[in-house]
Amino acid sequence: MTEIPETLKVYQTIAESANRQGVLDQKTQELISLAVAVTTRCDGCISIHSQAALKAGASREEIAAALAVAVSLNASAAVVYSSHVMEAINQ
Repeated sequence: MTEIPETLKVYQTIAESANRQGVLDQKTQELISLAVAVTTRCDGCISIHSQAALKAGASREEIAAALAVAVSLNASAAVVYSSHVMEAINQ
């Protein structure tokens, strides 16, 4: 992606800033990152953050719990948008 160096620089700055905050421990950051990666369907992100979560000490159970939250939020969004469809067809 050498064609967009400025965009990559901004992305890297954002990522580094999020990691420097120091409020969340590394394991929690990786569990959140993994859940977001699943909801955004980012294959590369899933691979990277799965390994990073394990390396940060996340258990299989903790990873499964984070994924359950991701599934729940996706289902919730589907319910909300389904109501939008029903409103649209009722007009």
